[in-house]
This record gives sequence, structure tokens and C-alpha cells, in this order.
Amino acid sequence: MKFALILSTLAVFTASVATVAAQSDTPAAPATTATAATAAPDAQKGAKSYFIEFRARSAMSYGHTFAVIGRNGQKLTKANVVGLHPATESSVPWVVGHFIVVPSETGWSDGDIEDQYITAKYRIPLNEVQYKKLMGYVTELKAKSPLWHAVLYNCNAFVGDIANHLGLKVPSSTLLMPKEYITELRTLNAAPRPGSARTAQVN
Repeated sequence: MKFALILSTLAVFTASVATVAAQSDTPAAPATTATAATAAPDAQKGAKSYFIEFRARSAMSYGHTFAVIGRNGQKLTKANVVGLHPATESSVPWVVGHFIVVPSETGWSDGDIEDQYITAKYRIPLNEVQYKKLMGYVTELKAKSPLWHAVLYNCNAFVGDIANHLGLKVPSSTLLMPKEYITELRTLNAAPRPGSARTAQVN
């Protein structure tokens, strides 16, 4: 009887081992399906997108026109700003520049990245190729814009050159107030209505 019990126990043990072995040999469901499903959106999110935003801001005088160029999702810094203005923070070059040309700077000035001073803006999306081409042009423009004059070549004219490079329509006068200049720039390049002439495209 003990021998029969041993055989019975051995049979049960063998069957259990066979079951476990069969389960172990069964391949696990592939985990790559779920990963692939989420990988595409992540790849799209990883695509770099940029912009240029033409801006006007208030100031103690009549204000200032400039642009910020950057990558979406990144915080703006002084390095993102391009704009023509008299050199130094002193008001003397600004006053003198209404009569004769004065040395200029082509970057950030106080208040450019502070939202509370912005009076008008017009943003255009850019892809990476457009962004690199634009930055190349801006570098050249900054190098050949050493002087500022309130009438002959001012901040509006500088921004207008950038807009022209992008194929945009620009206001006919560079003597508009900054807010008016950017507002008109935006209006001139607004999305066309059905049947209207096509507006300029960013190249």
C-alpha cells in the first residue's frame, strides 16, 4: 500500500512539473506593441519648432519696435532679442540721434522681454530650416547696422528689413509709432479671406 501511495504521489508531482514547464515555454505577449503606439506621438513632440515674434513696447519716449526669435517651449532670454536702438542705456545718444546718426546696438534693451510693457505683437511659426536661414540673415543684418537715426534708419526700419526677408508685406512708412507699425504689419499679413489676394508666405 505504501508503494502505491508513493507511485500516486510521484505521478502528481510529474504532472505538476510538466504543467509548469509548458507555461514557461509559452512566449510572453510582445511588449513592443504598446511602446510603438506611444512612440509616434513622442517623436512628433520631439520635432523642433521655432518662431519669430515682432513686438512693440512702451517706453518713456514713444516706444520701441523689435523682434524675439526662439524655440517653442523655451523661456525667452535677452539672447532671443533683436532690435536696433542707440548704444548704451543713456538717453543722450537717443536725443542726439534725432539730428545725426549715432552708434547703435542690435540686441536686447530694457523691457523687451517683460510682458507688461508689450503693446502689440505678431508671431510667425518657423520650422528648423526656416529658423536657421533667418538666423543667418539676422547675423548679417546686425553686422551691417552700426548706426541709428530716428528718421533715416530706426527700429521700425530694422524690423521691416527682417520682415521683408521673410517675404512679408511691411508698412509703407517707418515713421509710425511702434504699436502702430506692428499692428499694421500684422494686418497686412493677416490670413486672406476667400476670394482675396494671397498674402506673402514665410520662405
